[in-house]
Amino acid sequence: MQFDQDGDTGFWIDDRDHHAFLRQDAQRQIDVFRQMIRRDGGFDLPGWDGSPLPDAPQELHTTTRMVHSFALVKCFGFDNCDAVIDAGMDYIWQVHRDASHGGYFWSVDRNKSAADDSKLAYGHMFVLLAAATAKQAGHPDADRLLMDVTEVLDTYFWEESHGLYADEFNRDWTPFSTYRGMNANMHGVEAHLAAFEATGQTRYLDRAGRIIDFFVHRMAPDNDWRLPEHYTDNWTVDRDYAGNPMFRPAGTTPGHSLELGRLTLQHWDLAGRPDNAAPMAARRLISQAITDAWRPDGGFIYTLKDGKPDRTVRYWWPVAEAIGALAALIKLDRRPSDEALYRSFWQFAKSHLIDPDHGGWFPELDDAGHPAQHQFVGKPDIYHALQADLLPLTPHLSRATTS
Repeated sequence: MQFDQDGDTGFWIDDRDHHAFLRQDAQRQIDVFRQMIRRDGGFDLPGWDGSPLPDAPQELHTTTRMVHSFALVKCFGFDNCDAVIDAGMDYIWQVHRDASHGGYFWSVDRNKSAADDSKLAYGHMFVLLAAATAKQAGHPDADRLLMDVTEVLDTYFWEESHGLYADEFNRDWTPFSTYRGMNANMHGVEAHLAAFEATGQTRYLDRAGRIIDFFVHRMAPDNDWRLPEHYTDNWTVDRDYAGNPMFRPAGTTPGHSLELGRLTLQHWDLAGRPDNAAPMAARRLISQAITDAWRPDGGFIYTLKDGKPDRTVRYWWPVAEAIGALAALIKLDRRPSDEALYRSFWQFAKSHLIDPDHGGWFPELDDAGHPAQHQFVGKPDIYHALQADLLPLTPHLSRATTS
């Protein structure tokens, strides 16, 4: 697709040339990350040139996102995905899984021992997502993993009185903090919707709906359509919290509003498109995030404090999530203003984030708009950028793997 020719009045998600570009970029990402399988069954991460980075502990979300991503592209008809899926599924079960106490270690070392033995809801949501997508791709071990992680989530993380998930425990399931957060729950929505699509069990759909109800229909309207990230153990907003600068930065994170807006539309679609406020709420979330965070020179500001820019660094994943969110809005309601944004996001990705030489996306830009390695080294993740390629290829808001 010629990204410098915008004179047409159609929608790119209908355009064959755009589809070809999306599949080509997806293939180039797959080709980079497919080479990261180690002899021990784990995964390396690629440097900018595609060569494996030096030894480092393997985190749970890295393993599970590889499984999800390659299972997803297999469902979209891409070839030669099974080796990655098989390796990742085995590594989750044999290495990340805690055979003594149950649940899954956050990270493991090259000796296949726990490097960080904490049990985090964030990581467990990606185990559920990997299991669900692997099931849709027909993997023989998917049901075993799906049942196991569902039981763990039910037993230790789910707080029925709040309709939300707690965040973190020690290896033996004793608590080490009272922190509660949106990020794990937002990815819980993603994973539970995938599990519903894979199994048809309404318990997953209902639980995703309860999480959406709290954040989208209660917290967002009360906070000018910006989503508070951090909470106390009784789910009161903790506005002073500042944790891990990547996973739990202070303030609000507009990229998460983009993600949860799209997931709200997916849930609404799977629920039978009831006559409720979900589409309006999703649009409000997405629009507010774009208004707040899209920089004049392109890219999204990472965090806000009291509605104002705080950390202005630009990462790849909010751009990828904005593409998915706008694609969903366009599928629902063909508005030229949404199409203009969709094209702008792809124009920026093409000119600043997609690596034309080695494939994959650069994860971080400096203030001049050049690739940088401050927070991230190499290309740490395929999941966000790959979904930016794949989600616009399906005409539906949900059930992408069967489209």
